[in-house]
Amino acid sequence: MPDQSPDFPEYDSQTAAVWDSIAEWWDDQIGDGNVTQDLLVGPAQERLLDLQPGEHILDIGCRAGRFTRRMAANDISIIAIDQSSVFLERAKKRTSEGDAAISDRIDYRLINATDGDAMLALGEQGFDAAVATLAIMDMASITPLFHTLTKLLKPGGRFVWSVTHPAFNAFDSRLYAEEPYEDGNYVIEHGIRISKYVVPQHRKSIGLVGQPHSQDYFDRSISTLLNACFEAGFVMDGMLEPAIPA
Repeated sequence: MPDQSPDFPEYDSQTAAVWDSIAEWWDDQIGDGNVTQDLLVGPAQERLLDLQPGEHILDIGCRAGRFTRRMAANDISIIAIDQSSVFLERAKKRTSEGDAAISDRIDYRLINATDGDAMLALGEQGFDAAVATLAIMDMASITPLFHTLTKLLKPGGRFVWSVTHPAFNAFDSRLYAEEPYEDGNYVIEHGIRISKYVVPQHRKSIGLVGQPHSQDYFDRSISTLLNACFEAGFVMDGMLEPAIPA
């Protein structure tokens, strides 16, 4: 298979306006979390990040700051960035309604993660770790971010990201029921058809039922995501595919 670029630079300047237009509705629905975030994403990211008191963290695509606040409660200082000014206003409001200690530990910044100069202005080798919570599939270009992170992180720094599993949340992947002929009888088997997820693609879809209008998604396979990290100079030392507990 020919190499496929993981980036869609023609959309870099368009996604912020989309998120600004749905940010308030989105935050009203999610609030301070849901089952996916509370039981799957949050614990898995914390395990991989292995946060230590006093560390300085970069939170990329923080949206309304839910995981930001979760980290700050553990004596962590954070610079949290997002391209949506509306999301950041919601994040600041939610944080100010918490205790003063958490507010003092978080610095929210309006930055597009593809803007290398703005990112480097945060301070080279200034961060112990970086995290992107369910955000990479919403980013048109990821290569600039990955390369910039290698300069922003301290030697040995960690980068943890979470995504919806591309095999099951990508273009032209569908749940189905079929009736194969077996031993003279038809039986129903349920499964999923996966055909195009290995090829990076842009699509429009929704993240929550009832969403006012669609957002941009950028489907990339696990190998595409990991190879982009490796090419930037990262090594992988951990991976989790969490499941909802009983």
